[in-house]
Amino acid sequence: MDLISRPPCSLRSRSIKIKFACRFLQALKKINEQRSNSNPKSPHSRSSSSSSLKMISRRYKRVRMAADASMASAVGRRKAWSRAMILKLRTKRHAVLKHAPPAGVDEIGYSASRRIRRAAACRRKANVVHKPDHDPSASQEDQLRRLVPGGEAMDLCSLLDETAHYIKCLATKVIVMRSIVSYCSST
Repeated sequence: MDLISRPPCSLRSRSIKIKFACRFLQALKKINEQRSNSNPKSPHSRSSSSSSLKMISRRYKRVRMAADASMASAVGRRKAWSRAMILKLRTKRHAVLKHAPPAGVDEIGYSASRRIRRAAACRRKANVVHKPDHDPSASQEDQLRRLVPGGEAMDLCSLLDETAHYIKCLATKVIVMRSIVSYCSST
């Protein structure tokens, strides 16, 4: 029995690592099933190298989105960065699929997005008025805001708290993904 075909783990565990691993493995299984369903021929037969590169690029994007979505859903809605990432992935998925968002997303997702943009615009106006021109920490703060999902709408204290949690979750994601690769390469 291989790692991906195992039954799903109990998600009642308090460990973010276990929740992420279970959700990520389920997403990888789904991606693998979609891949085998879309290509009934041998997985190694490719018509050209350019189509092969496109397939690799698509798979990379799917795996990356699956990893991000798995981590954000494992953390849940208690952190602003995970809420922002879920919103971003939801809107990206709808743009990729070119479907209208399902009922409820307009009221919840897009209104939250508007609130985030409005808050960021207000903060930028406030920052322009209150910050001196020679403040060297302003550029570092702005860089940090761009790195953390949803960071544009946070005050500095919240931004630092969210950044610490986000870094911890990224480290967890790396550990879990390395474990999966190690397991799959040893079997």
